[in-house]
Amino acid sequence: MNSMIIVQLSNQPVPAIWGDGSVVSTQESGITIHLKGKNNHLTIQQGARAIAVMGVQQCKLVGADWNLEAQWNFHQGFWSHKNQQGVVFAEMDKQSQQQLQNRIKAYQWAKNQIHATPEDLSPLNLAQEAATFICQIAPDKVSYEILSGDELAEKGYVGIHGVGRGSERPPALLTLDYNPSSDSNAPVSVALVGKGITFDSGGYSLKASETMFLMKIDMGGAATVTAALALAMLNGLNKRVKLILCCAENLVSGHAYKLGDILTYRNGVSVEIANTDAEGRLVLADGLIDATASGAKLIVDAATLTGAAMVAVGSRFNALFSLDQALMQRYLSYANQEQEYHWPLPLETWHADECPSSFADTQNSRPVKGGGVGGASNAAGFLSRFVDNDQQTWLHIDLAGVYLESANKYAAAGATGLGIKTLARALIDEAL
Repeated sequence: MNSMIIVQLSNQPVPAIWGDGSVVSTQESGITIHLKGKNNHLTIQQGARAIAVMGVQQCKLVGADWNLEAQWNFHQGFWSHKNQQGVVFAEMDKQSQQQLQNRIKAYQWAKNQIHATPEDLSPLNLAQEAATFICQIAPDKVSYEILSGDELAEKGYVGIHGVGRGSERPPALLTLDYNPSSDSNAPVSVALVGKGITFDSGGYSLKASETMFLMKIDMGGAATVTAALALAMLNGLNKRVKLILCCAENLVSGHAYKLGDILTYRNGVSVEIANTDAEGRLVLADGLIDATASGAKLIVDAATLTGAAMVAVGSRFNALFSLDQALMQRYLSYANQEQEYHWPLPLETWHADECPSSFADTQNSRPVKGGGVGGASNAAGFLSRFVDNDQQTWLHIDLAGVYLESANKYAAAGATGLGIKTLARALIDEAL
Protein backbone atom coordinates (compact mmCIF):
# COMPACT_ATOMS: atom_id res chain seq x y z
CA MET A 1 0.00 0.00 0.00
CA ASN A 2 1.96 3.00 -1.29
CA SER A 3 -0.64 5.72 -1.94
CA MET A 4 -1.06 8.67 0.42
CA ILE A 5 -3.55 7.84 3.17
CA ILE A 6 -5.55 10.58 4.93
CA VAL A 7 -5.56 10.30 8.75
CA GLN A 8 -7.83 12.28 11.05
CA LEU A 9 -8.71 12.33 14.74
CA SER A 10 -12.13 11.82 16.30
CA ASN A 11 -13.52 12.11 19.80
CA GLN A 12 -16.22 9.58 18.93
CA PRO A 13 -15.85 5.98 20.13
CA VAL A 14 -14.50 3.49 17.65
CA PRO A 15 -17.39 1.59 16.01
CA ALA A 16 -18.02 -1.77 17.65
CA ILE A 17 -17.39 -3.59 14.38
CA TRP A 18 -13.67 -2.87 14.80
CA GLY A 19 -13.52 -4.85 18.04
CA ASP A 20 -12.45 -4.23 21.61
CA GLY A 21 -9.06 -2.63 21.97
CA SER A 22 -8.99 -1.08 18.52
CA VAL A 23 -8.35 2.66 18.28
CA VAL A 24 -8.62 3.02 14.49
CA SER A 25 -11.34 2.63 11.88
CA THR A 26 -11.16 2.92 8.12
CA GLN A 27 -13.46 4.71 5.72
CA GLU A 28 -13.40 5.39 2.01
CA SER A 29 -11.93 8.81 2.81
CA GLY A 30 -9.07 7.43 4.94
CA ILE A 31 -8.34 6.30 8.48
CA THR A 32 -9.61 7.69 11.79
CA ILE A 33 -7.89 7.46 15.16
CA HIS A 34 -10.49 7.51 17.94
CA LEU A 35 -9.43 9.35 21.11
CA LYS A 36 -10.50 8.08 24.52
CA GLY A 37 -10.42 11.25 26.60
CA LYS A 38 -7.35 10.30 28.67
CA ASN A 39 -3.83 9.21 27.77
CA ASN A 40 -4.51 10.48 24.27
CA HIS A 41 -0.78 10.63 23.60
CA LEU A 42 -0.69 6.85 23.90
CA THR A 43 -3.88 6.40 21.90
CA ILE A 44 -2.48 8.43 19.01
CA GLN A 45 0.83 6.59 19.14
CA GLN A 46 -1.00 3.26 19.19
CA GLY A 47 -3.14 4.35 16.25
CA ALA A 48 -0.10 5.43 14.27
CA ARG A 49 1.60 2.12 14.92
CA ALA A 50 -1.54 0.24 13.85
CA ILE A 51 -1.60 2.22 10.59
CA ALA A 52 2.07 1.43 9.94
CA VAL A 53 1.42 -2.27 10.55
CA MET A 54 -1.30 -2.14 7.86
CA GLY A 55 1.50 -1.49 5.40
CA VAL A 56 0.85 2.22 4.93
CA GLN A 57 4.04 3.93 3.75
CA GLN A 58 2.79 7.50 3.43
CA CYS A 59 0.02 9.37 5.21
CA LYS A 60 -1.26 12.91 5.55
CA LEU A 61 -2.65 14.29 8.80
CA VAL A 62 -5.82 16.28 8.22
CA GLY A 63 -8.04 18.30 10.56
CA ALA A 64 -7.91 21.01 13.21
CA ASP A 65 -7.26 18.60 16.11
CA TRP A 66 -3.67 17.91 15.10
CA ASN A 67 -1.77 20.11 17.56
CA LEU A 68 1.98 19.86 18.19
CA GLU A 69 1.82 17.04 20.72
CA ALA A 70 -0.69 15.01 18.70
CA GLN A 71 1.45 15.19 15.57
CA TRP A 72 4.59 14.36 17.53
CA ASN A 73 2.94 11.30 19.08
CA PHE A 74 1.78 10.15 15.66
CA HIS A 75 5.31 10.54 14.30
CA GLN A 76 6.72 8.46 17.15
CA GLY A 77 4.27 5.65 16.53
CA PHE A 78 4.55 5.67 12.73
CA TRP A 79 8.34 6.05 12.54
CA SER A 80 10.57 3.08 11.82
CA HIS A 81 14.17 2.78 10.76
CA LYS A 82 13.03 1.75 7.28
CA ASN A 83 10.42 4.51 6.98
CA GLN A 84 11.61 7.72 8.59
CA GLN A 85 9.79 10.34 6.51
CA GLY A 86 6.38 8.93 5.66
CA VAL A 87 4.22 11.63 7.28
CA VAL A 88 2.86 14.84 5.75
CA PHE A 89 2.00 16.92 8.80
CA ALA A 90 -1.08 19.06 9.32
CA GLU A 91 -0.83 22.84 9.33
CA MET A 92 0.10 24.56 12.61
CA ASP A 93 1.44 27.96 13.60
CA LYS A 94 5.07 28.57 12.63
CA GLN A 95 6.42 28.15 16.17
CA SER A 96 4.77 24.75 16.59
CA GLN A 97 5.96 23.66 13.15
CA GLN A 98 9.51 24.59 14.09
CA GLN A 99 9.34 22.80 17.43
CA LEU A 100 8.10 19.66 15.70
CA GLN A 101 10.93 19.75 13.18
CA ASN A 102 13.46 20.36 15.98
CA ARG A 103 12.29 17.24 17.79
CA ILE A 104 12.37 15.16 14.64
CA LYS A 105 15.91 16.32 13.83
CA ALA A 106 17.26 15.52 17.30
CA TYR A 107 15.50 12.19 17.70
CA GLN A 108 16.29 11.03 14.18
CA TRP A 109 20.00 11.70 14.71
CA ALA A 110 20.04 9.79 18.01
CA LYS A 111 18.09 6.84 16.63
CA ASN A 112 20.27 6.57 13.54
CA GLN A 113 23.42 6.56 15.67
CA ILE A 114 22.01 3.82 17.90
CA HIS A 115 21.01 1.78 14.86
CA ALA A 116 24.43 2.13 13.21
CA THR A 117 26.41 -1.08 12.95
CA PRO A 118 29.33 -1.49 15.36
CA GLU A 119 31.67 -1.75 12.39
CA ASP A 120 30.55 1.62 11.05
CA LEU A 121 30.40 3.44 14.39
CA SER A 122 33.79 3.21 16.03
CA PRO A 123 34.53 5.20 19.21
CA LEU A 124 36.31 7.92 17.21
CA ASN A 125 33.50 8.02 14.67
CA LEU A 126 30.90 8.46 17.41
CA ALA A 127 32.84 11.33 18.98
CA GLN A 128 33.25 13.04 15.62
CA GLU A 129 29.62 12.46 14.56
CA ALA A 130 28.40 14.07 17.78
CA ALA A 131 30.75 17.04 17.46
CA THR A 132 29.76 17.60 13.83
CA PHE A 133 26.05 17.42 14.63
CA ILE A 134 26.25 20.01 17.41
CA CYS A 135 28.58 22.28 15.43
CA GLN A 136 26.13 22.36 12.52
CA ILE A 137 23.50 23.88 14.82
CA ALA A 138 25.62 26.74 16.19
CA PRO A 139 29.08 26.71 14.57
CA ASP A 140 30.19 30.01 16.08
CA LYS A 141 29.18 29.03 19.62
CA VAL A 142 30.79 25.58 19.84
CA SER A 143 34.34 24.36 20.36
CA TYR A 144 35.52 20.84 21.05
CA GLU A 145 38.47 18.53 21.59
CA ILE A 146 38.79 14.79 20.97
CA LEU A 147 41.44 12.76 22.79
CA SER A 148 42.06 9.20 21.69
CA GLY A 149 44.24 6.15 22.18
CA ASP A 150 47.38 6.55 24.25
CA GLU A 151 46.70 10.27 24.70
CA LEU A 152 44.01 9.18 27.17
CA ALA A 153 46.45 7.09 29.20
CA GLU A 154 49.02 9.89 29.21
CA LYS A 155 46.44 12.30 30.64
CA GLY A 156 45.13 9.89 33.27
CA TYR A 157 41.84 8.73 31.71
CA VAL A 158 42.35 5.24 33.06
CA GLY A 159 38.72 4.14 32.71
CA ILE A 160 38.18 5.02 29.05
CA HIS A 161 41.66 3.84 28.07
CA GLY A 162 41.44 0.68 30.18
CA VAL A 163 38.12 -0.42 28.74
CA GLY A 164 39.01 0.51 25.17
CA ARG A 165 42.56 -0.75 24.92
CA GLY A 166 41.45 -4.26 23.95
CA SER A 167 40.20 -3.01 20.59
CA GLU A 168 42.32 -2.20 17.56
CA ARG A 169 40.16 0.92 17.19
CA PRO A 170 41.17 3.42 19.86
CA PRO A 171 38.90 4.75 22.60
CA ALA A 172 37.99 8.43 22.46
CA LEU A 173 36.87 11.26 24.72
CA LEU A 174 34.86 14.16 23.29
CA THR A 175 34.78 17.35 25.33
CA LEU A 176 32.49 19.89 23.70
CA ASP A 177 31.76 23.41 24.94
CA TYR A 178 28.53 25.14 23.92
CA ASN A 179 29.07 28.74 25.02
CA PRO A 180 26.34 31.01 23.60
CA SER A 181 27.78 34.14 25.23
CA SER A 182 31.26 33.54 23.76
CA ASP A 183 32.61 34.72 27.13
CA SER A 184 35.42 32.39 28.17
CA ASN A 185 34.73 33.28 31.80
CA ALA A 186 31.03 32.41 31.63
CA PRO A 187 30.11 29.79 34.22
CA VAL A 188 29.17 26.30 33.07
CA SER A 189 25.53 25.74 33.94
CA VAL A 190 25.29 22.05 33.05
CA ALA A 191 27.73 19.26 32.28
CA LEU A 192 26.33 16.28 30.36
CA VAL A 193 28.19 12.96 30.46
CA GLY A 194 27.30 10.11 28.11
CA LYS A 195 28.37 6.49 27.96
CA GLY A 196 29.57 5.77 24.44
CA ILE A 197 30.41 2.06 24.34
CA THR A 198 30.02 1.44 20.61
CA PHE A 199 30.09 -2.32 21.11
CA ASP A 200 30.17 -4.34 24.31
CA SER A 201 31.27 -7.96 24.14
CA GLY A 202 31.54 -8.01 27.92
CA GLY A 203 35.31 -8.36 27.67
CA TYR A 204 36.67 -11.38 29.51
CA SER A 205 33.35 -11.50 31.39
CA LEU A 206 32.01 -12.49 27.98
CA LYS A 207 28.33 -11.99 27.22
CA ALA A 208 26.16 -14.74 25.76
CA SER A 209 25.43 -14.38 22.04
CA GLU A 210 21.76 -13.49 22.54
CA THR A 211 22.62 -10.53 24.79
CA MET A 212 25.74 -9.48 22.89
CA PHE A 213 23.64 -9.19 19.72
CA LEU A 214 22.06 -5.95 20.98
CA MET A 215 25.24 -4.33 22.20
CA LYS A 216 25.53 -1.82 19.39
CA ILE A 217 23.03 0.13 21.52
CA ASP A 218 25.47 0.54 24.42
CA MET A 219 26.31 4.04 23.21
CA GLY A 220 22.68 5.09 23.81
CA GLY A 221 23.72 7.39 26.64
CA ALA A 222 26.05 9.35 24.38
CA ALA A 223 23.34 9.59 21.72
CA THR A 224 20.75 10.71 24.27
CA VAL A 225 22.74 13.53 25.88
CA THR A 226 23.96 14.78 22.49
CA ALA A 227 20.46 14.83 21.02
CA ALA A 228 19.08 16.51 24.15
CA LEU A 229 21.68 19.27 23.90
CA ALA A 230 20.89 19.68 20.20
CA LEU A 231 17.16 19.92 20.88
CA ALA A 232 17.68 22.45 23.66
CA MET A 233 19.93 24.54 21.41
CA LEU A 234 17.38 24.44 18.59
CA ASN A 235 14.76 25.60 21.10
CA GLY A 236 16.82 28.58 22.24
CA LEU A 237 19.14 27.36 25.03
CA ASN A 238 21.18 30.34 26.25
CA LYS A 239 23.29 28.68 28.95
CA ARG A 240 26.81 27.32 28.75
CA VAL A 241 26.86 23.52 28.61
CA LYS A 242 29.75 21.05 28.52
CA LEU A 243 29.16 17.76 26.67
CA ILE A 244 31.47 14.89 27.61
CA LEU A 245 31.24 11.59 25.70
CA CYS A 246 33.24 8.61 26.94
CA CYS A 247 33.65 6.30 23.93
CA ALA A 248 35.22 2.85 23.64
CA GLU A 249 34.76 -0.68 22.34
CA ASN A 250 34.84 -3.36 25.04
CA LEU A 251 36.50 -6.30 23.29
CA VAL A 252 38.68 -9.30 24.12
CA SER A 253 42.32 -9.37 23.04
CA GLY A 254 45.79 -9.95 24.41
CA HIS A 255 45.85 -6.35 25.57
CA ALA A 256 42.32 -6.12 27.00
CA TYR A 257 41.84 -5.22 30.64
CA LYS A 258 41.33 -8.18 32.94
CA LEU A 259 39.60 -9.25 36.12
CA GLY A 260 41.81 -8.40 39.06
CA ASP A 261 43.35 -5.33 37.40
CA ILE A 262 43.33 -2.15 39.48
CA LEU A 263 42.66 1.27 37.96
CA THR A 264 43.57 4.39 39.92
CA TYR A 265 41.65 7.47 38.80
CA ARG A 266 42.80 11.09 38.77
CA ASN A 267 40.76 11.83 41.91
CA GLY A 268 42.66 9.12 43.78
CA VAL A 269 39.93 6.45 43.81
CA SER A 270 41.31 2.98 43.09
CA VAL A 271 39.06 0.36 41.51
CA GLU A 272 39.57 -3.40 41.37
CA ILE A 273 38.01 -5.00 38.30
CA ALA A 274 35.60 -7.71 39.40
CA ASN A 275 33.63 -7.80 36.14
CA THR A 276 34.86 -6.52 32.77
CA ASP A 277 31.21 -6.34 31.67
CA ALA A 278 30.63 -3.55 34.21
CA GLU A 279 32.60 -1.25 31.93
CA GLY A 280 30.14 1.61 31.54
CA ARG A 281 30.68 2.92 35.03
CA LEU A 282 34.45 2.83 34.46
CA VAL A 283 34.32 5.15 31.44
CA LEU A 284 31.68 7.40 33.02
CA ALA A 285 33.93 7.88 36.06
CA ASP A 286 36.46 9.73 33.89
CA GLY A 287 33.71 11.90 32.46
CA LEU A 288 32.26 12.71 35.87
CA ILE A 289 35.67 13.80 37.15
CA ASP A 290 35.88 16.26 34.26
CA ALA A 291 32.28 17.38 34.77
CA THR A 292 33.05 18.16 38.40
CA ALA A 293 36.22 20.04 37.45
CA SER A 294 34.20 22.20 35.03
CA GLY A 295 32.40 23.77 37.99
CA ALA A 296 29.03 22.96 36.45
CA LYS A 297 26.10 23.74 38.70
CA LEU A 298 24.27 20.66 37.44
CA ILE A 299 25.76 17.34 36.31
CA VAL A 300 23.67 14.78 34.44
CA ASP A 301 24.97 11.48 33.14
CA ALA A 302 23.05 9.03 30.98
CA ALA A 303 23.93 5.44 30.22
CA THR A 304 22.59 2.05 29.25
CA LEU A 305 24.24 0.97 32.47
CA THR A 306 22.54 -2.04 34.07
CA GLY A 307 20.20 -4.88 33.29
CA ALA A 308 19.01 -4.51 36.88
CA ALA A 309 17.34 -1.20 36.00
CA MET A 310 15.46 -2.89 33.16
CA VAL A 311 14.30 -5.63 35.51
CA ALA A 312 13.09 -2.98 37.96
CA VAL A 313 11.27 -0.57 35.62
CA GLY A 314 10.81 -2.43 32.34
CA SER A 315 11.44 -1.12 28.84
CA ARG A 316 9.02 1.83 28.85
CA PHE A 317 10.69 3.76 31.69
CA ASN A 318 14.11 5.21 32.40
CA ALA A 319 15.43 4.84 35.94
CA LEU A 320 16.59 7.92 37.86
CA PHE A 321 19.09 8.14 40.72
CA SER A 322 20.12 11.16 42.76
CA LEU A 323 21.19 12.08 46.26
CA ASP A 324 19.59 15.48 45.64
CA GLN A 325 15.88 14.91 46.21
CA ALA A 326 14.83 18.40 45.18
CA LEU A 327 16.57 17.90 41.83
CA MET A 328 14.95 14.47 41.49
CA GLN A 329 11.48 15.92 41.98
CA ARG A 330 12.09 18.72 39.47
CA TYR A 331 13.30 16.24 36.90
CA LEU A 332 10.29 13.98 37.42
CA SER A 333 8.11 17.04 36.87
CA TYR A 334 9.87 17.74 33.55
CA ALA A 335 9.36 14.10 32.54
CA ASN A 336 5.67 14.32 33.38
CA GLN A 337 5.25 17.51 31.36
CA GLU A 338 7.02 15.93 28.39
CA GLN A 339 5.00 12.69 28.69
CA GLU A 340 8.12 10.55 29.03
CA TYR A 341 8.13 7.82 31.66
CA HIS A 342 10.83 7.98 34.34
CA TRP A 343 10.95 6.43 37.80
CA PRO A 344 13.26 6.95 40.80
CA LEU A 345 15.22 4.02 42.23
CA PRO A 346 17.04 3.98 45.59
CA LEU A 347 20.37 5.73 46.08
CA GLU A 348 21.97 6.48 49.44
CA THR A 349 25.54 7.44 50.29
CA TRP A 350 26.23 3.92 51.57
CA HIS A 351 25.59 2.46 48.11
CA ALA A 352 29.12 3.65 47.26
CA ASP A 353 30.45 0.98 49.63
CA GLU A 354 28.37 -1.96 48.42
CA CYS A 355 31.19 -3.42 46.27
CA PRO A 356 34.09 -3.69 48.76
CA SER A 357 37.61 -4.70 47.75
CA SER A 358 40.52 -6.08 49.77
CA PHE A 359 43.00 -4.49 47.38
CA ALA A 360 41.48 -1.16 46.30
CA ASP A 361 38.97 1.44 47.45
CA THR A 362 36.17 -0.44 45.70
CA GLN A 363 35.40 -3.06 43.10
CA ASN A 364 33.55 -2.02 39.97
CA SER A 365 30.83 -4.60 40.71
CA ARG A 366 30.16 -7.58 42.87
CA PRO A 367 31.79 -10.68 41.36
CA VAL A 368 28.46 -12.44 40.86
CA LYS A 369 26.09 -12.71 37.91
CA GLY A 370 24.44 -9.39 37.12
CA GLY A 371 26.26 -7.65 39.96
CA GLY A 372 23.99 -9.19 42.59
CA VAL A 373 21.01 -7.66 44.36
CA GLY A 374 20.60 -3.91 44.12
CA GLY A 375 22.86 -3.83 41.07
CA ALA A 376 21.47 -0.62 39.58
CA SER A 377 21.74 1.27 42.87
CA ASN A 378 25.23 -0.10 43.50
CA ALA A 379 26.31 1.09 40.05
CA ALA A 380 24.94 4.56 40.84
CA GLY A 381 26.75 4.43 44.18
CA PHE A 382 29.99 3.65 42.37
CA LEU A 383 29.49 6.72 40.15
CA SER A 384 28.86 8.92 43.18
CA ARG A 385 32.53 8.47 44.15
CA PHE A 386 33.50 10.61 41.16
CA VAL A 387 31.20 13.59 41.80
CA ASP A 388 32.27 16.21 44.33
CA ASN A 389 30.06 18.68 46.28
CA ASP A 390 28.56 15.83 48.33
CA GLN A 391 26.96 14.54 45.12
CA GLN A 392 24.36 17.33 45.20
CA THR A 393 23.01 18.67 41.88
CA TRP A 394 23.99 15.38 40.20
CA LEU A 395 21.52 13.12 38.42
CA HIS A 396 22.20 9.68 36.97
CA ILE A 397 19.86 8.26 34.30
CA ASP A 398 19.94 4.52 33.65
CA LEU A 399 18.37 4.28 30.19
CA ALA A 400 16.28 1.16 30.58
CA GLY A 401 13.87 2.34 27.87
CA VAL A 402 16.34 3.41 25.19
CA TYR A 403 15.62 0.49 22.84
CA LEU A 404 12.85 -1.95 21.99
CA GLU A 405 14.15 -5.38 21.07
CA SER A 406 10.88 -6.12 19.30
CA ALA A 407 7.96 -3.94 18.21
CA ASN A 408 5.02 -3.32 20.52
CA LYS A 409 1.66 -1.67 19.89
CA TYR A 410 3.15 1.80 20.34
CA ALA A 411 6.41 1.73 18.39
CA ALA A 412 8.56 -0.18 15.93
CA ALA A 413 11.55 -2.18 17.09
CA GLY A 414 14.69 -0.15 17.67
CA ALA A 415 15.74 3.04 19.40
CA THR A 416 13.00 4.99 21.18
CA GLY A 417 14.63 8.33 22.00
CA LEU A 418 13.08 8.08 25.47
CA GLY A 419 14.46 10.83 27.68
CA ILE A 420 15.68 13.28 25.04
CA LYS A 421 12.77 15.72 25.41
CA THR A 422 12.90 15.59 29.20
CA LEU A 423 16.61 16.33 29.37
CA ALA A 424 16.28 19.13 26.81
CA ARG A 425 13.49 20.62 28.92
CA ALA A 426 15.69 20.44 32.01
CA LEU A 427 18.56 22.18 30.21
CA ILE A 428 16.31 25.12 29.38
CA ASP A 429 14.15 25.30 32.51
CA GLU A 430 16.63 24.68 35.31
CA ALA A 431 16.96 28.05 37.09
CA LEU A 432 20.67 27.85 37.90
